Amino acid sequence: MSALPSSTAGARRPIRELPDELISQIAAGEVVERPASVVRELLDNALDAGARQITLRLSAGGVRLISVEDDGLGLPREELPLALRRHATSKIASLGDLETVGTMGFRGEALAAINAIAELSVLSRFAGADSAFSLDGRTGELRPVARATGTTVEVRELFFATPARRKFLKTDATELAHCIEAVRRHALARPEVGFSIWHEGRLVEQWRAAASRDQRLADTLGDDFVAHSVAVDRSAGPVRVTGRAGIPDAARSRADQQFFYVNGRFVRDKVLAHAVRSAYEDVLHGQRQPVYALYLEIDPARVDVNVHPTKIEVRFRDGREVHQAVRHAIEDALAAPRAGEAAAAPAEPFFKPRMAPASASWTQPAMHFAGERGLGDAAAMWPVAPRETSVESPAPAFASEAAPVFAAAPPSAGPGAAVEAEAWPLGRALAQLQGIYILAENNQGLVIVDMHAAHERIVYERLKTQLDGAAISSQPLLIPATFAATPQEVATAEACAAVLPALGLEITPFSPRTLAVRAVPGTLADGDPVELARSVLAELAHHDASTVVQRAQNELLSTMACHGAVRANRKLTIDEMNALLRQMEATERSDQCNHGRPTWRQLSVRELDALFMRGR
Repeated sequence: MSALPSSTAGARRPIRELPDELISQIAAGEVVERPASVVRELLDNALDAGARQITLRLSAGGVRLISVEDDGLGLPREELPLALRRHATSKIASLGDLETVGTMGFRGEALAAINAIAELSVLSRFAGADSAFSLDGRTGELRPVARATGTTVEVRELFFATPARRKFLKTDATELAHCIEAVRRHALARPEVGFSIWHEGRLVEQWRAAASRDQRLADTLGDDFVAHSVAVDRSAGPVRVTGRAGIPDAARSRADQQFFYVNGRFVRDKVLAHAVRSAYEDVLHGQRQPVYALYLEIDPARVDVNVHPTKIEVRFRDGREVHQAVRHAIEDALAAPRAGEAAAAPAEPFFKPRMAPASASWTQPAMHFAGERGLGDAAAMWPVAPRETSVESPAPAFASEAAPVFAAAPPSAGPGAAVEAEAWPLGRALAQLQGIYILAENNQGLVIVDMHAAHERIVYERLKTQLDGAAISSQPLLIPATFAATPQEVATAEACAAVLPALGLEITPFSPRTLAVRAVPGTLADGDPVELARSVLAELAHHDASTVVQRAQNELLSTMACHGAVRANRKLTIDEMNALLRQMEATERSDQCNHGRPTWRQLSVRELDALFMRGR
């Protein structure tokens, strides 16, 4: 083992003030990680200046050159030298300003930090000024030049003053990709601003000013993103959440299309990420990642943006309030009926069901439970026959007797057929395939339904509604399970003592450093009580207690619904199939089962024609 340097092992160095240049280089280490970091800071300044068109020019992925041109207000001649000084800014002047930041930039250290590790120049013409001026960051020379109103910042030879940092950069193509992504994030927040990106003199990306946010989303993320997402717009007290959330079918294996903005600023925040994931829990399969572009508007005084040098993290005054607002906004959007989508886009493969019309006449089934909360006879989940029927709604009845797999569809004649096609987005049942799938016909073509998955969702949503707010039944352990707990686990168990019974758990202190599990949920009695307790306490320590309770309840109800849903290979009559289709149309989130798998698929007539090469 080598000896420590004498400066740290024994010799004492006196306390001294750091030179300005070293201070700026330290700041640059926090602010500037790669060329994309410089791009982000310069774009912030351009947007704060009111730019409506921003042009980014790069060379060698931004290592040799980064140039950001804007048509904003520009800088007066006398303020140009101040712009390169440390912590010089026009955006805050007091602690009150810092607590209510409404601009993209505010620290006043970016240009000084960049100037410390690169060759920087600023060329600007203030609105109404007779001419523009250029400032050389190295020499401080200020000279008149020609330029329209706005500002151009050029950064050359990034990290020339700190060559060790330059070795950590990736290939030019990789750095260029990061720069483009930095611009894309800004473009998604400001659709009224046009952006163009040039690399080595070639236009590589351009987004013209858009008339709406949806148009900018389509331009930057693709038309499929808008087509396969739902609009989000919900206000809850001081919090408003807008944007678009992808339908479950649009989920991806990577989290590369997840954009969240707080007051126009792109952020990565654990509270927001958890809220989004919670909203998708019931409809996403496995580790699939949802896609979304969400915008949270909140009083600047209720959020602290000054918690990270790169300004990509925030801290909320009331995290629970924000978490609930985001979660409910997405849940409401995903559960809302999407009427008319199929008619507007007949070739769309992700056809969405609408709510059954008010005129449909069928009876909601009653729910029965064994004991207080046990699942009763699964057959009781099926709808009973209505007292009267109409042309718009066939008599949905599930009989216990088996029916032939390929039962003939009841005839429909006259004007009733047209009404029927419009009233039933999922169409009318034709037959049952292999005791697993229901085949139905609608205006678009053929609908294929996984009857077990569909009914599982219906039962699950009903159970959630009926058991809303009820506690999970628990089973006392004959011998309490004790375990050595961390201080955080002990503190969480004490703080959440009133919440744990709602989860069916009883966890009490056994000693100052030991906890005892005395009761667990009845349905999990055969599991490991210690592992269960630890996982629940970890959740409670990091997330809102009501969210954890709701999640645990939903997991138990999902298991119950799976057992209560109609099993595969049960033969249904045509009326039973139609009744299931009508219930799907009236059930929230019926596109996916409780495990996130799709419950149905649409094959359009065009797709069927292609299979048989019709029209060729």
